Amino acid sequence: MAQPKRQLRTLERGILCLVIGAAVLLGPRFLQGTRWFEMVAGAYLVGWFALALGTALVVVELFKRGKPRQ
Repeated sequence: MAQPKRQLRTLERGILCLVIGAAVLLGPRFLQGTRWFEMVAGAYLVGWFALALGTALVVVELFKRGKPRQ
């Protein structure tokens, strides 16, 4: 019974990482002229890392779901 909850949490974490990464990368476009611009613009490496991690988590989860159970 613990397996479905674990899979769902992995997928949720992957989607959350994708959202965070997209927000960090797209944030400077919407924050121009504010004091937050420099801070968010300087974190672009974190945004790319979050996108890569989120993509990996989602791919692993989808691979596990497509794999036949033994």
